Amino acid sequence: MSRRALTLLLAGFLVLAFGVVGAFRPVPYVVLSPGPTENTIGEVDKKPVISIKGRQTYPTKGALHLVTVAYQGGPAAQIDLLTALRGWLDPTVAVVPQETIFAPDRDPKQVEEENAVEMTNSQDSATAAALNELKIPYAMAVSVAYTEKGKPADGKLKKDDEIIAVDGKAAKDVTAVSDAVKAHKTGDNVVFTITRGKEKLDVTVPTVAGPKGQPLVGVTMQAKYKFPFEVDINVGDVGGPSAGLMFSLGILDKLTPGELTGGKQIAGTGTIEPGGTVGPIGGIAQKMVGAQDSGATIFLTPADNCAEAVKAVPDGLRLVRADTLHSAVQALDALRTGKGDVPACEAG
Repeated sequence: MSRRALTLLLAGFLVLAFGVVGAFRPVPYVVLSPGPTENTIGEVDKKPVISIKGRQTYPTKGALHLVTVAYQGGPAAQIDLLTALRGWLDPTVAVVPQETIFAPDRDPKQVEEENAVEMTNSQDSATAAALNELKIPYAMAVSVAYTEKGKPADGKLKKDDEIIAVDGKAAKDVTAVSDAVKAHKTGDNVVFTITRGKEKLDVTVPTVAGPKGQPLVGVTMQAKYKFPFEVDINVGDVGGPSAGLMFSLGILDKLTPGELTGGKQIAGTGTIEPGGTVGPIGGIAQKMVGAQDSGATIFLTPADNCAEAVKAVPDGLRLVRADTLHSAVQALDALRTGKGDVPACEAG
């Protein structure tokens, strides 16, 4: 073999070797794929997803599927380049920069804690929204879930502090407290009136600039409700707030006579406010694939996700726009009875 041929062979081998090694090097991306679904009027591990005690309930039929997104990767378990490339070639998954899921200034454990708090808040907000829809009264308070280490609230506000006012204005709910903080300029002081045990205190906390420039104090809050009966939601290790709408619909279906679904396989997604407003979520394309895989033919879609959903909707899945819990109930009534308008998603 000539020296030139040997050189080319060696160079080709080195290129291949570097390529193979490079393919298995970790990269800062996360793969999002369709996650598991759960029927909110069904069971998980032989236990009802939604259990209600102390109030009459009614039989249900069909399904109200919550949908999820599974992710692979993250700071603690980065994917390799080959996995990312496979994801880019698969139309049912998305490959996104790691920082879109895991903020650079937050560790994975903190993200998990936030997801757990968001899921608890989502379940409570879903119950509150369902009771508001049925005009059943309840009591509510805003409490501190935890503070972020190194942020201004750390050491000043404590877990389980009940926030009763911000700058002298009553703390109606978590959103109101958050909005009151955001209304300040970075560097301003925020005065929280709290109860800690039997003590009432005014706690002054300065704001700092958050990742997007908005002022924050570094406190995560949760609503503490006192409902007139017990509502228990069991979904295993599913986290985040995006199942709120489907929880509310499941609670409503169990608390009212008749079948909300008409026996159909319904799926959907969306955050929920206690007042019934449905908010947008992430991963809509993957969630629609998961909905179709679960056998659903109708997908309740937050209004703000409609434009994106229309572009990626799988064949055979009908998109129904959900602005509020009330409008979602009306849409399901129209689908069941064949009477009334069913709001559809439209391209933006």
